[in-house]
Amino acid sequence: MSLRAHQLACIRGDRELFSGVDFEIDAGDALQVAGANGSGKTSLLRMLCGLSAPAEGDVFWGGRNIRSLREEFSSKLIYLGHANGVKDDLLAWENLVVSTTLAGAPVSSDDAHEALEQLGLGQAADLPTRALSQGQRKRVALARLSLGMSMPLWILDEPFTALDRGAVAALRVTIDLHLAGGGMVIYTTHQEIELAAKRALTLDMNTGRLC
Repeated sequence: MSLRAHQLACIRGDRELFSGVDFEIDAGDALQVAGANGSGKTSLLRMLCGLSAPAEGDVFWGGRNIRSLREEFSSKLIYLGHANGVKDDLLAWENLVVSTTLAGAPVSSDDAHEALEQLGLGQAADLPTRALSQGQRKRVALARLSLGMSMPLWILDEPFTALDRGAVAALRVTIDLHLAGGGMVIYTTHQEIELAAKRALTLDMNTGRLC
């Protein structure tokens, strides 16, 4: 299975953020989307997971246009954007059970507690999410990843932001395990992060070059 972007373009108002974006990634590949603020990194990620439509171009999953796949494609990916997407009224572990259930891959409360433990949130698992710090809330959202190894495509917008050193290391291990199992990761980050990918690629949104 592969994900291919073909001649993608994005226009906001009267400004073209990017055009002619072309790449293809396969099992085990990691693609970092790099560029200055305002270069369209988040807009591109949202196009790749089908949340917004490109001004030009198409996205293909396994050779098929994602516009025709809809829920089938959505069931194959995890998208974590800037917003954590956690519910304040739920306990930390309940957030994981609800989010995985909505994604069609429900987990048990024990699995949710274990995932939070891996990111150093074991003692906070039974607390209301509203009582957690911003960094802890970010880790609640990221805990979905260790529960979503069966989802082949992960699209992650600044996943390492607001994490301490230990949480960054734990997240790297989770992503590396996903890649080793044949998963694909597309991500943005302002940090120097090395992932154990079959191919570690970088798409520079300032130049449109893939390297």
